[in-house]
Amino acid sequence: MGFIWDIVKKLLILFFGSTILAVVLYRYVPVYITPLMVLRLIEQKNEGKEFKMKHDWVSIGEISHNMPQAVVASEDNLFLTHHGFDMEQIEKAIEEAKEGNRHRGASTISQQTAKNVFLWNGGGYFRKGLEAYFTVLIELIWSKERIMEVYLNSIETGDGIYGIEAVAQENFGKQARTLSQKECALIAATLPNPLKHDSAHPSLYMRKRQLQILLLMNKIEQVNMGCKN
Repeated sequence: MGFIWDIVKKLLILFFGSTILAVVLYRYVPVYITPLMVLRLIEQKNEGKEFKMKHDWVSIGEISHNMPQAVVASEDNLFLTHHGFDMEQIEKAIEEAKEGNRHRGASTISQQTAKNVFLWNGGGYFRKGLEAYFTVLIELIWSKERIMEVYLNSIETGDGIYGIEAVAQENFGKQARTLSQKECALIAATLPNPLKHDSAHPSLYMRKRQLQILLLMNKIEQVNMGCKN
């Protein structure tokens, strides 16, 4: 029994040591590749598709100030004040699930960043537990600006497209720092399902969602992340 406990302790030390080190490292180092990017490449290979992975890391200062405003308005309007979790939205999601209603997304930008950088898509208590663990770590070790910077660079924004710079160049023919308010709102409108919704060819639904996000952007407090004006 003592031998098994020694192994467990060593594994726990290895897990906590390596994960904390990774979070500390990514506080300063750009995230050039994520598990999702690798999984998408594997999917492309299995489906016989041509490999496609467009990802250009840029600093938060090289992204239009409209972009953080748009994602906060559409994804997480308490981003600047919560500590990684929006308890009100979580409670609403639990209540709706109990009533058998449509599943509500309650993940904050911090949670999505933790998942994008360190984990994989999917459900299950184990993955959700890891997501909560990494969310706590990045909230403790990174600044809100850094969380936003990594989020805007790591999110899937189209088929084989990751981050705001790549989608700005691919779909709008410009750099992320020159994106307009409307273009940022349109990109934000795709984020729940960027493989279904294409910002280069927006549907009527996306145009309606874009308008909703624009209205919300004018209502919430200005999100100042050191981005380009």
